[in-house]
Amino acid sequence: MIRNIVLVKLKPGTTDAQVDALRGALAAIPFAGRHNPLVERDLGLVDETMDLVITADFDDEPTYQAWFADPAHNRVRRELLLPISERSARIQYRI
Repeated sequence: MIRNIVLVKLKPGTTDAQVDALRGALAAIPFAGRHNPLVERDLGLVDETMDLVITADFDDEPTYQAWFADPAHNRVRRELLLPISERSARIQYRI
């Protein structure tokens, strides 16, 4: 199984409604082999953290690669994530 983690620094002024729209849109994409999708804001317990985490588990590498190329996923990234993202980092690892 592959776990994907994306950390996002949000642009100043990003609203809860924008994050909720992103969360809802990602959750609504039907995708076989994707498990436990999550979008959450940082709690702000320490300084110098990223603002948002997006995680999901995938059955295997081909499933993750198919998700990364999926048109619905890329539409959500383009229309809802990129407009609110100042910068991001991602990692995938086996679990």
